[in-house]
Amino acid sequence: MSAKDASKDSTATANTVGAPINQPPTAPLRWNGWGDPALAKQLPLALRTLLPLKLGRIQKPAPATAIDKVAVAASALSAEDRAAFATVIGETHLGVDNESRLRHAGGRSTPDLLRKRASAQDTPDGVLSPATHEEVLALLRAAAERDIAVIPFGGGTSVVGALDPERGSHRAVVAIDLTRMSGLISLDEVSGQARMFAGTTGPEAERLLGQHGYELGHFPQSFLYATLGGFAAARSSGQNSSGNGRFDDMVLGMRVATPSGEFTFGVSPGSSVGPDLTKLFLGSEGIFGIITELVLRVHPQPATRSFEAWSFPDFETGAEALRQVAQLRTRPTVIRLSDEAETSVSLAQHGKIGKALSKGCSAVTVFEGDPADVAARHAATAEILKRVGASSEGSAPAESWINGRFGAPYLRDSLLDHGVFCETLETATTWTGLHTLKERVTAALQDGFAEHGAKAMVLCHVSHIYPSGAALYFTIAAGIPGDDLEVWAKVKASVNDTIVANGGTLSHHHGVGRDHAPWIKQEIGEAGVRILRAVKAELDPSGIMNPGAVIG
Repeated sequence: MSAKDASKDSTATANTVGAPINQPPTAPLRWNGWGDPALAKQLPLALRTLLPLKLGRIQKPAPATAIDKVAVAASALSAEDRAAFATVIGETHLGVDNESRLRHAGGRSTPDLLRKRASAQDTPDGVLSPATHEEVLALLRAAAERDIAVIPFGGGTSVVGALDPERGSHRAVVAIDLTRMSGLISLDEVSGQARMFAGTTGPEAERLLGQHGYELGHFPQSFLYATLGGFAAARSSGQNSSGNGRFDDMVLGMRVATPSGEFTFGVSPGSSVGPDLTKLFLGSEGIFGIITELVLRVHPQPATRSFEAWSFPDFETGAEALRQVAQLRTRPTVIRLSDEAETSVSLAQHGKIGKALSKGCSAVTVFEGDPADVAARHAATAEILKRVGASSEGSAPAESWINGRFGAPYLRDSLLDHGVFCETLETATTWTGLHTLKERVTAALQDGFAEHGAKAMVLCHVSHIYPSGAALYFTIAAGIPGDDLEVWAKVKASVNDTIVANGGTLSHHHGVGRDHAPWIKQEIGEAGVRILRAVKAELDPSGIMNPGAVIG
């Protein structure tokens, strides 16, 4: 089957189960919430019934402040600063108005969104939108000369404080928005690699590659708005990671602009010419420079997809099944296991309140590729799951999940509107330590909220598996009778301490940002921090790149 034939088959298959998953958004990201405001979700009645049972009575907050009513400090950019930047990109692409600055004031963590609902906010002093690598280089030189901090900005979806408009010791701070740098530069079909601009969004990348019958197949929760550069800078893992790998596995090379100059990494596969310098920028979150182009591994679009959902008597049984799937390498494209609490809430969202109060947990599997290969991988995975103790629930729940998987953040907005604090965090560890880590993180969350008079509901799932371990993704809902931000800061600090003490990583795929920076030394050691500081001193001697992120 040719690549173009595969493309046609894949589109037909996707259309039989709902809208194609690479459907581009029809509106820009909401400035103080998620996605298109027209697609905002109401809480299902069954979920509104379940929440008081779990969290108690919750007071509804005041409405968020409208964007044109938010108090913003005057820009600290001088006329000379503006002229220097405008010389590079033109005045049209230099934003100093309040709305532009507010739209680039942080990411989309729950603390970010709560701050964005306030009547006064910190913002960058300006927003710069270059169109070429050379313009990025020139902007960084100008910023360094003028003592202005720089926050690289892609889709604005960070959830760890990586986009906070922090100026550090510098006299001003600007956001450099890369979304004008979008597109497919070249496609090498023989080698299976594509060169793309870093400001290309997930849907646009899939659309452009799909015209040639190819895909990246990288679908994190942020897919609709996040950019390729952001995926690389945060070492993203998509929901298809079991089959397609993490994004850092897809990066074959890159072009980078730094205050010290430009660099191109990645010449040929399998090089052993010293350390792989590409990896310095994977996970660097803009502290060294700005990724402007990426060379990425691509593959033909799948000819078919196969779905099956499963139920397990408990999370321990389900986790054992996933361990065997990972170690026997039956290669589902997606495998996701929800614990009992997450399964309960999922059922409540679909109006099944009776089942929501019962026991058991659920899983979904998805297989993509050529029909014969899909059938073989599906059968081998199903055999393991049944042997361990799973019962098939058919294809419908898995198809429903894949068609609605990018809509979950809208539910968080609805919860916040109702006064329910809702946030996520994630970690990863070995299979040996998985259950202990899950239990202790859950306890740290529930005990931490209880200390502040709050009831909390903690949900968890596994959606990234490896032969040696897996990632745990927690969703937390709490009814906090006080300052949400203050309480969450204390609870999250306790959770980070618990993760480090119990063999987990601070972040499997959300990154470090500023939120995790105080703990990074505990994970990579003092020597590791010194190495990162030495690299930063060489590439960013003035320290203008994303002050306070990753290494503090």
